[in-house]
Amino acid sequence: MNHCRLRVLCCNVRKNVPDDALTGNAWESRRDLCADVLAEQQPDVICLQECFNEHFTYLRSRLPEFDTYGLSNTFKEYNPCNAVFFARRRFELITAGGFWLSETPHIPGSKSWESASVRFANWVQLRDHGSECEFRVTNTHLDHVSQTARENQARLIIEYANALPDDLPHLLTADFNADMSNPAIDIIKAGGWLDTHIVIHGHADPGFTFHAFLGPRFPESRPPENVKGKIDFIFCRGPIRPLAADIIRNSRNGHYPSDHYFLSADVEL
Repeated sequence: MNHCRLRVLCCNVRKNVPDDALTGNAWESRRDLCADVLAEQQPDVICLQECFNEHFTYLRSRLPEFDTYGLSNTFKEYNPCNAVFFARRRFELITAGGFWLSETPHIPGSKSWESASVRFANWVQLRDHGSECEFRVTNTHLDHVSQTARENQARLIIEYANALPDDLPHLLTADFNADMSNPAIDIIKAGGWLDTHIVIHGHADPGFTFHAFLGPRFPESRPPENVKGKIDFIFCRGPIRPLAADIIRNSRNGHYPSDHYFLSADVEL
């Protein structure tokens, strides 16, 4: 049987908020660092959240060896918030698609369950040129306000995944806006998904992945509400084995590529 090893990143790159310029964290100030951190990881697949057109255009220019896919949340401007980048030299795109995390998942821009924001998921199905292994990657971002929305959005992801063949390797990356103790995460695990970080490192919480551009100073400087630690995840299900999992805490001169730490996972299909 052929095997395929790959490295996937989960990266909330932080939409460009005007107030970030006051602290030197506007996208223009950190985009070089962001691209450098991504490239240094030597990834095969990069899953982004909060990727607006300005992020997408710049990162595509810095990572020309990657092909990309991403639905846009609006159609006046292309903002592929949950874009997926995949290495052209390694993978063939078989099919791709997406859906909105709502009661009407095929209606663009729809939202339900008191979700504060429109939320949606992208997916790509890829075939590795060398091994012929085929696998799917789904990338999303759950609501940041409504717990009811987070739980129902997680259930919708489970319903979608359950329709796929059991022998299809599948990765799920997301900013869940929910820590390891949240019922939304329990729903994902009950649906057959394994947290790659737990498989490698055990159940101890590794600390915050959202850090407000403060790095290790975050919990003391600005205690979060109702969040105890890690809210970004790389899950897997099906015939896929985690080999490594890390939280990427790279910085340069006290600045970070985002207000979230990025995640990586090495897996074998």
